[in-house]
Amino acid sequence: MTRIQIITIIINVLFLLYISRLIVKGRLREEYAIVWLICTLAMLVFSFWAEGLDVMSKLFGIHVPANLVFTGFIFIILIYLLHLSVVNSKLQRHVTKITQELALMKEKLEQGSEETHDKTK
Repeated sequence: MTRIQIITIIINVLFLLYISRLIVKGRLREEYAIVWLICTLAMLVFSFWAEGLDVMSKLFGIHVPANLVFTGFIFIILIYLLHLSVVNSKLQRHVTKITQELALMKEKLEQGSEETHDKTK
């Protein structure tokens, strides 16, 4: 096992522990942690199996193994960005709905206090 493999394995294990800690503390939701866990586990597998990247690149017909890494991570990032855009859109609609409901409740409250004020006169 080479020095870079050992360093990569240590970094990946530490990153897995950090992700787990964020989940336990409630700072990272499980649905978002899945992507981080899968990517880290994939890197951990290739850290142990050095020839695996060569095998996978030949399987996909890619001549340079580093191109497989870049292409794979670009694809994963694009999918993750799409997911975050969908979540953001959903949250934006939810905030708009809550804001409208709050405005209606505030208006009813103001009308109720005006009616109470008029009855006391």
